Amino acid sequence: MTRTDHDFLGGVQIPDGAYWGVHPARALENFPVSGTPVSVHRELVAALGAVKQAAVRANRELGLVDERVAAAIDKAAQDVRDGLLDDQFVVDVVQGGAGTSTNMNANEVVANRALELLGLPLGSHHEVHPLDHVNRSQSTNDVYPTAVKIALTQALDGLSVSVARLADAFAAKGEEFRSVPKVGRTQLQDAVPMTVGQELGAWAVTLREELPRIAEARSLLREVNLGATAIGTGITADPRYAAAVCRHLRELTGLPVETASNLVEATSDTGVFVHVSGVLKRTAVKVSKICNDLRLLASGPQAGLRELLLPARQAGSSIMPGKVNPVIPEMVNQVAFWVVGNDVTVTMAAEAGQLQLNAFEPIICHGLLQAIGWTSRAFDALREHCVVGITVDVDHLTATAARSVGVVTALTPYLGYATAAEIAKAALAGRGEVRDLVLATGVLDAAELDRLLRPETLAGS
Repeated sequence: MTRTDHDFLGGVQIPDGAYWGVHPARALENFPVSGTPVSVHRELVAALGAVKQAAVRANRELGLVDERVAAAIDKAAQDVRDGLLDDQFVVDVVQGGAGTSTNMNANEVVANRALELLGLPLGSHHEVHPLDHVNRSQSTNDVYPTAVKIALTQALDGLSVSVARLADAFAAKGEEFRSVPKVGRTQLQDAVPMTVGQELGAWAVTLREELPRIAEARSLLREVNLGATAIGTGITADPRYAAAVCRHLRELTGLPVETASNLVEATSDTGVFVHVSGVLKRTAVKVSKICNDLRLLASGPQAGLRELLLPARQAGSSIMPGKVNPVIPEMVNQVAFWVVGNDVTVTMAAEAGQLQLNAFEPIICHGLLQAIGWTSRAFDALREHCVVGITVDVDHLTATAARSVGVVTALTPYLGYATAAEIAKAALAGRGEVRDLVLATGVLDAAELDRLLRPETLAGS
Protein backbone atom coordinates (compact mmCIF):
# COMPACT_ATOMS: atom_id res chain seq x y z
CA MET A 1 0.00 0.00 0.00
CA THR A 2 1.15 3.52 -0.79
CA ARG A 3 0.12 7.13 -0.41
CA THR A 4 0.84 9.98 -2.82
CA ASP A 5 2.96 12.88 -1.58
CA HIS A 6 3.43 16.00 -3.69
CA ASP A 7 5.97 18.74 -4.23
CA PHE A 8 6.19 21.35 -7.01
CA LEU A 9 7.71 18.70 -9.31
CA GLY A 10 4.69 16.43 -8.99
CA GLY A 11 3.48 13.40 -7.06
CA VAL A 12 5.49 10.46 -5.70
CA GLN A 13 4.24 7.17 -4.28
CA ILE A 14 5.36 6.69 -0.67
CA PRO A 15 5.02 3.44 1.31
CA ASP A 16 2.16 3.57 3.77
CA GLY A 17 3.52 4.00 7.27
CA ALA A 18 6.68 5.80 6.15
CA TYR A 19 7.29 9.00 8.06
CA TRP A 20 9.47 10.31 5.25
CA GLY A 21 7.87 11.68 2.13
CA VAL A 22 8.41 13.16 -1.29
CA HIS A 23 11.77 14.87 -0.76
CA PRO A 24 13.60 11.84 0.68
CA ALA A 25 11.94 9.70 -1.99
CA ARG A 26 13.53 11.81 -4.70
CA ALA A 27 16.86 11.73 -2.86
CA LEU A 28 16.73 7.93 -2.70
CA GLU A 29 16.37 7.88 -6.47
CA ASN A 30 19.00 10.55 -7.12
CA PHE A 31 21.75 9.40 -4.73
CA PRO A 32 22.08 5.59 -4.80
CA VAL A 33 25.74 5.94 -3.91
CA SER A 34 27.11 4.55 -0.66
CA GLY A 35 24.14 2.51 0.47
CA THR A 36 24.65 4.08 3.89
CA PRO A 37 21.71 6.10 5.24
CA VAL A 38 22.25 9.14 7.44
CA SER A 39 20.71 7.13 10.29
CA VAL A 40 24.11 5.44 10.69
CA HIS A 41 25.13 8.63 12.49
CA ARG A 42 22.99 8.58 15.64
CA GLU A 43 24.58 11.82 16.85
CA LEU A 44 23.53 13.64 13.69
CA VAL A 45 19.92 12.43 13.80
CA ALA A 46 19.65 13.41 17.46
CA ALA A 47 21.18 16.81 16.69
CA LEU A 48 18.67 17.40 13.90
CA GLY A 49 15.91 16.62 16.35
CA ALA A 50 17.35 19.11 18.83
CA VAL A 51 17.56 21.84 16.19
CA LYS A 52 13.95 21.26 15.09
CA GLN A 53 12.82 21.28 18.70
CA ALA A 54 14.68 24.51 19.47
CA ALA A 55 13.27 26.08 16.32
CA VAL A 56 9.65 25.28 17.10
CA ARG A 57 10.04 26.52 20.66
CA ALA A 58 11.44 29.81 19.36
CA ASN A 59 8.67 30.07 16.76
CA ARG A 60 5.99 29.37 19.37
CA GLU A 61 7.54 31.95 21.70
CA LEU A 62 7.42 34.53 18.90
CA GLY A 63 3.84 33.63 17.99
CA LEU A 64 4.80 32.20 14.59
CA VAL A 65 3.41 28.68 15.06
CA ASP A 66 0.07 27.69 16.59
CA GLU A 67 0.33 26.29 20.13
CA ARG A 68 -1.37 22.99 19.27
CA VAL A 69 0.82 22.39 16.22
CA ALA A 70 3.96 23.55 18.03
CA ALA A 71 3.35 21.11 20.88
CA ALA A 72 3.00 18.21 18.46
CA ILE A 73 6.16 19.21 16.58
CA ASP A 74 8.04 19.59 19.87
CA LYS A 75 7.09 16.05 20.94
CA ALA A 76 7.89 14.64 17.50
CA ALA A 77 11.32 16.28 17.57
CA GLN A 78 11.91 14.78 21.00
CA ASP A 79 11.07 11.36 19.57
CA VAL A 80 13.73 11.94 16.93
CA ARG A 81 16.23 12.88 19.62
CA ASP A 82 15.33 9.75 21.58
CA GLY A 83 16.04 7.48 18.61
CA LEU A 84 12.46 6.32 18.09
CA LEU A 85 12.50 7.23 14.39
CA ASP A 86 16.06 6.49 13.34
CA ASP A 87 14.98 4.02 10.67
CA GLN A 88 13.07 6.83 8.94
CA PHE A 89 16.24 8.77 8.14
CA VAL A 90 16.80 7.05 4.84
CA VAL A 91 18.69 9.42 2.54
CA ASP A 92 22.24 8.50 1.56
CA VAL A 93 25.13 10.12 3.43
CA VAL A 94 26.56 11.12 0.04
CA GLN A 95 24.22 13.64 -1.53
CA GLY A 96 24.16 16.82 -3.55
CA GLY A 97 22.43 19.94 -2.28
CA ALA A 98 24.53 20.94 0.74
CA GLY A 99 22.52 18.71 3.06
CA THR A 100 19.07 19.70 1.79
CA SER A 101 18.00 16.07 1.47
CA THR A 102 18.93 15.40 5.10
CA ASN A 103 17.11 18.50 6.33
CA MET A 104 14.04 17.63 4.24
CA ASN A 105 14.15 14.11 5.64
CA ALA A 106 14.09 15.56 9.16
CA ASN A 107 11.30 18.00 8.31
CA GLU A 108 9.06 15.28 6.90
CA VAL A 109 9.70 12.78 9.68
CA VAL A 110 8.93 15.37 12.33
CA ALA A 111 5.85 16.63 10.47
CA ASN A 112 4.39 13.17 9.95
CA ARG A 113 5.08 12.10 13.51
CA ALA A 114 3.39 15.30 14.68
CA LEU A 115 0.39 14.49 12.49
CA GLU A 116 0.24 11.03 14.03
CA LEU A 117 0.33 12.53 17.52
CA LEU A 118 -2.60 14.76 16.54
CA GLY A 119 -4.54 11.75 15.29
CA LEU A 120 -4.25 12.79 11.65
CA PRO A 121 -3.16 10.75 8.59
CA LEU A 122 0.47 10.79 7.51
CA GLY A 123 0.95 13.11 4.57
CA SER A 124 -1.98 15.41 5.41
CA HIS A 125 0.28 18.42 5.44
CA HIS A 126 -2.42 21.07 5.41
CA GLU A 127 -2.43 20.60 9.21
CA VAL A 128 1.31 20.24 9.87
CA HIS A 129 3.53 21.14 6.94
CA PRO A 130 7.20 20.05 6.77
CA LEU A 131 8.27 23.46 5.47
CA ASP A 132 5.70 25.96 6.66
CA HIS A 133 5.69 24.65 10.22
CA VAL A 134 8.66 22.34 10.98
CA ASN A 135 11.14 24.33 8.88
CA ARG A 136 9.72 27.74 9.84
CA SER A 137 12.41 30.46 10.17
CA GLN A 138 15.04 28.01 8.91
CA SER A 139 17.08 26.96 5.90
CA THR A 140 19.13 23.86 5.31
CA ASN A 141 22.07 26.25 5.26
CA ASP A 142 21.77 27.03 8.96
CA VAL A 143 20.06 23.85 10.21
CA TYR A 144 22.49 21.36 8.71
CA PRO A 145 25.84 22.88 9.80
CA THR A 146 24.43 23.53 13.27
CA ALA A 147 23.37 19.90 13.61
CA VAL A 148 26.74 18.75 12.31
CA LYS A 149 28.55 20.84 14.93
CA ILE A 150 26.40 19.44 17.73
CA ALA A 151 26.97 15.90 16.48
CA LEU A 152 30.72 16.43 16.22
CA THR A 153 30.84 17.89 19.71
CA GLN A 154 29.23 14.79 21.15
CA ALA A 155 31.43 12.50 19.06
CA LEU A 156 34.55 14.29 20.27
CA ASP A 157 33.42 13.77 23.85
CA GLY A 158 33.50 10.04 23.20
CA LEU A 159 36.90 10.29 21.54
CA SER A 160 38.31 12.15 24.56
CA VAL A 161 37.16 9.34 26.84
CA SER A 162 38.77 6.71 24.60
CA VAL A 163 42.07 8.61 24.42
CA ALA A 164 42.16 9.18 28.18
CA ARG A 165 41.46 5.53 28.95
CA LEU A 166 44.11 4.36 26.50
CA ALA A 167 46.63 6.74 28.06
CA ASP A 168 45.75 5.43 31.51
CA ALA A 169 46.27 1.86 30.33
CA PHE A 170 49.74 2.66 29.02
CA ALA A 171 50.55 4.55 32.23
CA ALA A 172 49.51 1.54 34.32
CA LYS A 173 51.75 -0.73 32.25
CA GLY A 174 54.55 1.78 32.55
CA GLU A 175 54.27 1.61 36.32
CA GLU A 176 54.10 -2.19 36.25
CA PHE A 177 57.33 -2.42 34.24
CA ARG A 178 59.07 0.64 35.69
CA SER A 179 62.19 -1.27 36.76
CA VAL A 180 62.50 -3.73 33.86
CA PRO A 181 65.64 -2.82 31.86
CA LYS A 182 65.84 -2.80 28.09
CA VAL A 183 67.83 -1.22 25.29
CA GLY A 184 66.58 1.98 23.73
CA ARG A 185 66.97 2.39 19.97
CA THR A 186 67.37 5.21 17.50
CA GLN A 187 67.11 4.61 13.76
CA LEU A 188 66.51 0.93 14.62
CA GLN A 189 70.04 0.68 16.03
CA ASP A 190 70.95 0.02 19.65
CA ALA A 191 71.19 3.25 21.59
CA VAL A 192 71.33 3.55 25.38
CA PRO A 193 69.66 1.67 28.25
CA MET A 194 66.21 2.56 29.51
CA THR A 195 63.32 0.73 31.13
CA VAL A 196 60.19 -0.75 29.64
CA GLY A 197 58.27 1.48 32.02
CA GLN A 198 59.87 4.60 30.55
CA GLU A 199 58.91 3.53 27.05
CA LEU A 200 55.28 2.77 27.84
CA GLY A 201 54.97 5.74 30.17
CA ALA A 202 56.10 8.03 27.36
CA TRP A 203 53.27 6.70 25.21
CA ALA A 204 50.83 7.64 27.97
CA VAL A 205 52.17 11.19 28.00
CA THR A 206 52.00 11.59 24.23
CA LEU A 207 48.37 10.50 24.28
CA ARG A 208 47.44 12.84 27.12
CA GLU A 209 48.87 15.70 25.08
CA GLU A 210 46.00 15.17 22.66
CA LEU A 211 43.27 15.83 25.21
CA PRO A 212 43.72 19.65 25.26
CA ARG A 213 43.83 19.65 21.45
CA ILE A 214 40.53 17.76 21.26
CA ALA A 215 39.01 20.08 23.87
CA GLU A 216 40.09 23.11 21.86
CA ALA A 217 38.55 21.71 18.68
CA ARG A 218 35.35 20.99 20.59
CA SER A 219 35.20 24.57 21.86
CA LEU A 220 35.43 25.96 18.32
CA LEU A 221 32.29 24.05 17.37
CA ARG A 222 30.10 26.07 19.75
CA GLU A 223 29.60 28.92 17.24
CA VAL A 224 26.47 28.27 15.14
CA ASN A 225 24.64 30.14 12.40
CA LEU A 226 21.01 29.39 13.31
CA GLY A 227 18.96 32.37 12.19
CA ALA A 228 21.14 32.92 9.15
CA THR A 229 18.60 31.14 6.91
CA ALA A 230 19.77 31.00 3.28
CA ILE A 231 23.03 32.95 3.17
CA GLY A 232 23.32 34.74 6.50
CA THR A 233 21.00 37.70 5.97
CA GLY A 234 18.21 36.12 8.01
CA ILE A 235 15.64 36.44 5.26
CA THR A 236 12.20 34.99 6.26
CA ALA A 237 13.18 34.89 9.95
CA ASP A 238 11.91 37.22 12.66
CA PRO A 239 14.76 39.51 13.83
CA ARG A 240 14.34 38.07 17.34
CA TYR A 241 14.53 34.48 16.16
CA ALA A 242 18.32 33.95 16.10
CA ALA A 243 18.76 34.81 19.77
CA ALA A 244 15.67 32.84 20.80
CA VAL A 245 16.54 29.66 18.92
CA CYS A 246 20.11 29.67 20.18
CA ARG A 247 18.88 30.05 23.76
CA HIS A 248 16.51 27.12 23.36
CA LEU A 249 19.23 25.01 21.75
CA ARG A 250 21.53 25.66 24.71
CA GLU A 251 18.80 24.60 27.12
CA LEU A 252 17.99 21.45 25.17
CA THR A 253 21.52 20.21 24.57
CA GLY A 254 23.38 21.60 27.57
CA LEU A 255 26.04 22.81 25.14
CA PRO A 256 27.36 26.39 25.23
CA VAL A 257 26.30 27.17 21.67
CA GLU A 258 26.37 30.81 20.65
CA THR A 259 25.22 32.73 17.61
CA ALA A 260 28.06 33.70 15.28
CA SER A 261 28.83 37.41 15.20
CA ASN A 262 28.69 37.47 11.39
CA LEU A 263 26.13 35.07 9.98
CA VAL A 264 27.14 35.59 6.37
CA GLU A 265 30.70 34.54 7.21
CA ALA A 266 29.56 31.68 9.43
CA THR A 267 27.31 30.25 6.69
CA SER A 268 30.11 30.02 4.13
CA ASP A 269 33.08 29.15 6.38
CA THR A 270 33.96 25.51 7.03
CA GLY A 271 37.34 26.14 8.63
CA VAL A 272 36.31 24.59 11.93
CA PHE A 273 35.76 21.25 10.21
CA VAL A 274 39.26 21.38 8.73
CA HIS A 275 40.60 22.05 12.22
CA VAL A 276 38.69 19.15 13.76
CA SER A 277 39.95 16.87 10.99
CA GLY A 278 43.52 18.00 11.61
CA VAL A 279 43.31 17.28 15.32
CA LEU A 280 41.83 13.87 14.62
CA LYS A 281 44.59 13.12 12.13
CA ARG A 282 47.28 14.16 14.61
CA THR A 283 45.84 11.87 17.29
CA ALA A 284 45.43 8.94 14.92
CA VAL A 285 48.95 9.32 13.55
CA LYS A 286 50.46 9.34 17.03
CA VAL A 287 48.62 6.18 18.05
CA SER A 288 49.49 4.54 14.73
CA LYS A 289 53.17 5.20 15.45
CA ILE A 290 52.75 3.57 18.85
CA CYS A 291 51.16 0.57 17.13
CA ASN A 292 54.16 0.37 14.78
CA ASP A 293 56.35 0.18 17.87
CA LEU A 294 54.14 -2.45 19.47
CA ARG A 295 54.35 -4.66 16.39
CA LEU A 296 58.13 -4.22 16.14
CA LEU A 297 58.81 -4.80 19.82
CA ALA A 298 56.58 -7.89 19.77
CA SER A 299 58.22 -9.33 16.65
CA GLY A 300 59.27 -12.94 16.90
CA PRO A 301 58.69 -15.02 18.86
CA GLN A 302 62.06 -16.58 18.05
CA ALA A 303 63.75 -14.50 15.38
CA GLY A 304 62.49 -11.04 16.36
CA LEU A 305 62.93 -8.57 19.21
CA ARG A 306 60.36 -10.20 21.54
CA GLU A 307 60.60 -7.35 24.03
CA LEU A 308 56.85 -7.05 24.52
CA LEU A 309 54.52 -10.02 24.59
CA LEU A 310 51.12 -9.05 23.21
CA PRO A 311 47.98 -11.04 24.04
CA ALA A 312 47.23 -13.76 21.50
CA ARG A 313 43.86 -12.87 19.98
CA GLN A 314 43.43 -15.31 17.10
CA ALA A 315 45.22 -17.76 14.83
CA GLY A 316 47.50 -15.88 12.48
CA SER A 317 47.77 -18.14 9.48
CA SER A 318 45.80 -20.62 7.42
CA ILE A 319 49.02 -22.45 6.54
CA MET A 320 51.50 -21.93 9.40
CA PRO A 321 50.40 -23.75 12.56
CA GLY A 322 50.84 -21.85 15.79
CA LYS A 323 51.44 -18.47 14.16
CA VAL A 324 49.94 -15.48 15.99
CA ASN A 325 49.88 -11.97 14.52
CA PRO A 326 49.56 -8.53 16.19
CA VAL A 327 46.10 -8.08 14.72
CA ILE A 328 44.87 -5.38 17.09
CA PRO A 329 47.69 -2.90 16.36
CA GLU A 330 47.34 -3.75 12.66
CA MET A 331 43.66 -2.84 12.80
CA VAL A 332 44.45 0.48 14.49
CA ASN A 333 47.07 1.24 11.84
CA GLN A 334 44.46 0.78 9.12
CA VAL A 335 42.00 3.08 10.88
CA ALA A 336 44.75 5.71 11.04
CA PHE A 337 45.43 5.33 7.33
CA TRP A 338 41.73 5.94 6.67
CA VAL A 339 41.67 9.00 8.95
CA VAL A 340 44.64 10.51 7.12
CA GLY A 341 42.97 9.94 3.76
CA ASN A 342 39.71 11.36 5.05
CA ASP A 343 41.56 14.49 6.15
CA VAL A 344 42.39 15.10 2.50
CA THR A 345 38.70 14.70 1.61
CA VAL A 346 37.63 17.18 4.29
CA THR A 347 40.32 19.62 3.21
CA MET A 348 39.34 19.51 -0.45
CA ALA A 349 35.63 19.74 0.36
CA ALA A 350 36.25 22.83 2.46
CA GLU A 351 38.41 24.38 -0.25
CA ALA A 352 35.75 23.72 -2.91
CA GLY A 353 33.12 25.96 -1.29
CA GLN A 354 31.92 28.81 -3.48
CA LEU A 355 30.63 32.24 -2.60
CA GLN A 356 28.01 32.19 0.20
CA LEU A 357 27.78 28.43 0.77
CA ASN A 358 29.76 25.21 0.81
CA ALA A 359 27.80 22.52 -1.03
CA PHE A 360 30.04 19.72 0.21
CA GLU A 361 29.26 19.62 3.92
CA PRO A 362 27.57 16.20 3.64
CA ILE A 363 30.85 14.47 2.79
CA ILE A 364 32.61 16.51 5.49
CA CYS A 365 29.99 15.46 8.02
CA HIS A 366 30.00 11.79 7.07
CA GLY A 367 33.78 11.64 6.89
CA LEU A 368 34.36 13.25 10.27
CA LEU A 369 31.66 11.38 12.15
CA GLN A 370 32.76 8.06 10.68
CA ALA A 371 36.43 8.80 11.35
CA ILE A 372 35.80 9.83 14.95
CA GLY A 373 33.63 6.78 15.54
CA TRP A 374 36.15 4.39 14.00
CA THR A 375 39.00 5.99 15.92
CA SER A 376 37.21 5.87 19.27
CA ARG A 377 36.26 2.22 18.83
CA ALA A 378 39.73 1.30 17.56
CA PHE A 379 41.36 2.93 20.60
CA ASP A 380 38.97 1.08 22.91
CA ALA A 381 39.83 -2.21 21.24
CA LEU A 382 43.56 -1.47 21.47
CA ARG A 383 43.22 -0.86 25.19
CA GLU A 384 40.92 -3.79 25.96
CA HIS A 385 42.38 -6.44 23.68
CA CYS A 386 46.07 -5.52 23.64
CA VAL A 387 47.52 -2.99 26.07
CA VAL A 388 46.03 -4.28 29.32
CA GLY A 389 47.32 -7.77 28.53
CA ILE A 390 50.92 -6.86 27.63
CA THR A 391 53.56 -8.89 29.47
CA VAL A 392 57.35 -9.04 29.27
CA ASP A 393 60.07 -11.67 29.61
CA VAL A 394 62.12 -10.02 32.34
CA ASP A 395 65.04 -12.45 32.07
CA HIS A 396 65.31 -11.96 28.30
CA LEU A 397 65.23 -8.17 28.60
CA THR A 398 67.71 -8.10 31.47
CA ALA A 399 70.16 -10.29 29.58
CA THR A 400 69.81 -8.22 26.41
CA ALA A 401 70.37 -4.97 28.30
CA ALA A 402 73.41 -6.39 30.07
CA ARG A 403 75.02 -7.37 26.76
CA SER A 404 74.42 -3.99 25.16
CA VAL A 405 77.44 -1.84 24.39
CA GLY A 406 75.12 1.14 24.77
CA VAL A 407 76.13 1.28 28.43
CA VAL A 408 79.44 2.74 27.26
CA THR A 409 77.65 6.02 26.58
CA ALA A 410 77.15 6.49 30.32
CA LEU A 411 80.91 6.19 30.83
CA THR A 412 81.90 8.74 28.18
CA PRO A 413 82.26 11.62 30.72
CA TYR A 414 84.86 9.51 32.56
CA LEU A 415 86.65 7.78 29.69
CA GLY A 416 86.34 10.33 26.89
CA TYR A 417 84.52 9.72 23.61
CA ALA A 418 87.50 8.18 21.77
CA THR A 419 88.29 5.63 24.50
CA ALA A 420 84.60 4.78 24.93
CA ALA A 421 84.26 4.24 21.17
CA GLU A 422 87.22 1.86 21.15
CA ILE A 423 85.74 -0.12 24.03
CA ALA A 424 82.39 -0.36 22.20
CA LYS A 425 84.18 -1.49 19.04
CA ALA A 426 86.14 -4.14 20.93
CA ALA A 427 83.02 -5.42 22.72
CA LEU A 428 81.11 -5.70 19.43
CA ALA A 429 84.03 -7.59 17.94
CA GLY A 430 83.85 -10.11 20.76
CA ARG A 431 87.12 -9.14 22.42
CA GLY A 432 85.59 -8.92 25.90
CA GLU A 433 82.72 -7.66 28.03
CA VAL A 434 82.28 -3.92 28.46
CA ARG A 435 82.93 -4.09 32.19
CA ASP A 436 86.23 -5.93 31.80
CA LEU A 437 87.39 -3.67 28.98
CA VAL A 438 86.67 -0.56 31.05
CA LEU A 439 88.48 -1.91 34.10
CA ALA A 440 91.47 -2.63 31.90
CA THR A 441 91.83 1.11 31.21
CA GLY A 442 92.47 1.76 34.91
CA VAL A 443 90.35 4.92 34.78
CA LEU A 444 87.58 3.51 36.97
CA ASP A 445 87.72 1.02 39.82
CA ALA A 446 85.25 -1.85 40.16
CA ALA A 447 83.08 -0.20 42.82
CA GLU A 448 82.66 3.04 40.88
CA LEU A 449 82.04 1.18 37.64
CA ASP A 450 79.37 -1.00 39.23
CA ARG A 451 77.67 2.11 40.58
CA LEU A 452 77.65 3.74 37.15
CA LEU A 453 76.37 0.60 35.45
CA ARG A 454 73.43 0.01 37.78
CA PRO A 455 70.25 -0.30 35.68
CA GLU A 456 68.48 2.53 37.52
CA THR A 457 71.49 4.80 37.01
CA LEU A 458 71.74 3.96 33.32
CA ALA A 459 68.02 4.61 32.84
CA GLY A 460 68.16 7.93 34.70
CA SER A 461 65.46 6.76 37.08
